Amino acid sequence: MKHINVALFVPHEGCPHMCSFCNQKTISGSAKKLTKEDIDEAVRIATEHEYDKANSEIAFFGGSFTAIDKEYMTYLLESAYPYVKKGLFKGIRCSTRPDAFDSEILNILKKYGVTSIELGAQSMSDKVLELNDRGHTAQDVVRASELIKEHGFELGLQMMTGLYGDTDESAIATAEKIISLKPETVRIYPTVVLGNTRLASLYEKGEYTPQTVDEAVNLCSELLDMFNEASIKVIRLGLHSGGNVEAEFIAGAYHPAFRELCESRLYFEKCCIFIKDNNITGNITIYVSPSEISKMTGQKRSNIERLSQMGVYAKIKPDAKLGKYMLRIEE
Repeated sequence: MKHINVALFVPHEGCPHMCSFCNQKTISGSAKKLTKEDIDEAVRIATEHEYDKANSEIAFFGGSFTAIDKEYMTYLLESAYPYVKKGLFKGIRCSTRPDAFDSEILNILKKYGVTSIELGAQSMSDKVLELNDRGHTAQDVVRASELIKEHGFELGLQMMTGLYGDTDESAIATAEKIISLKPETVRIYPTVVLGNTRLASLYEKGEYTPQTVDEAVNLCSELLDMFNEASIKVIRLGLHSGGNVEAEFIAGAYHPAFRELCESRLYFEKCCIFIKDNNITGNITIYVSPSEISKMTGQKRSNIERLSQMGVYAKIKPDAKLGKYMLRIEE
C-alpha cells in the first residue's frame, strides 16, 4: 500500500524576499489564496483509494509558511489538523525559510500536528546566497536546523545546484555541510530559468549561464550518492512538472524524468569504476536490485550502449540481496 502526500501550495505568502530564481506562481501553478475548502477537497480526492495512513502527510509548500500572517497560518493548520487527529495522516509537513521562525512559532506548529519542517537552504555559501537575494546566511540554516531538531521535528533541507555565482565545487561543499546537520530528508533542485525572474534578466543579458541537463545530471548523481552513503533520503530530485513550468521555461536543467537520469548515471559511473579498476573487457553480467534494472540499463538502453563503446558487453540481471545503488559484476 503506497503512502500519499497532499501537497498544498501557499504561493509566495509571507516571504519577504524575491529570490533571483523565484516565480512561485509558475512553480505552484496557482496564485489563489488557499482556503479550508481547498484543503478539504484536496484531502477528499487524495483519500478516495486505499493508502498507507501511517506514512502519509498533508504538506504546505510554496511560500514561507512560518512567515505568513500568524492568524492565517493558524487558520490553515486548524483546517488540516482534524484529518491528523482522525488518524488519516501521520502529520503535517511544511516548508519555510531558515530565518522565519522562533520557539514560539514552533510550539504552535507542534500543537497543530506538524511533524516535519523543511528549510530552503539552497546553498551553504554566503556569497551564493547574497548573489541570489536569499536574505539569509548559511549560519541561519545551521541555527534553524538545530532549533527544529531541539523541538522534536523531522528536519528536511533543500538545496539547489547551478545558482548564479555557484560552482560544482561549491554545491558539493553545500552537500557536505547539509550532511553534517543530519537531516532526515533532502530535496535537490537544479536551477531552472523561469520567466519574470531576475535570473531570466541576467540570462538574457549574458551575465548568467545555466547548467545544461547533462551537466546537472553529472553533479546531481554525485550528490545523490553522497546523501545515500550518509543514509539521508533524497525525496525529490529535479523540479516537479505541472503548473506552468513548461510554459514559463527559458533555460536550465529541467527534465520531467530528471531523477531517473541521475540514478542511471550513478549506476553507470559505479560500473565504470569497477571495470577500470579490474581491467575488464568483453562480456559481463551486472547484478542489481530487481527494482533497479531499468536504471542500470538506462533510458533507451543508453548505459548498455555506452559500455559497448568501451568494449564491454553487458547483461543486466536481478539480485534481491542487493540494495539501492549497489551492483555486482561477473565476467
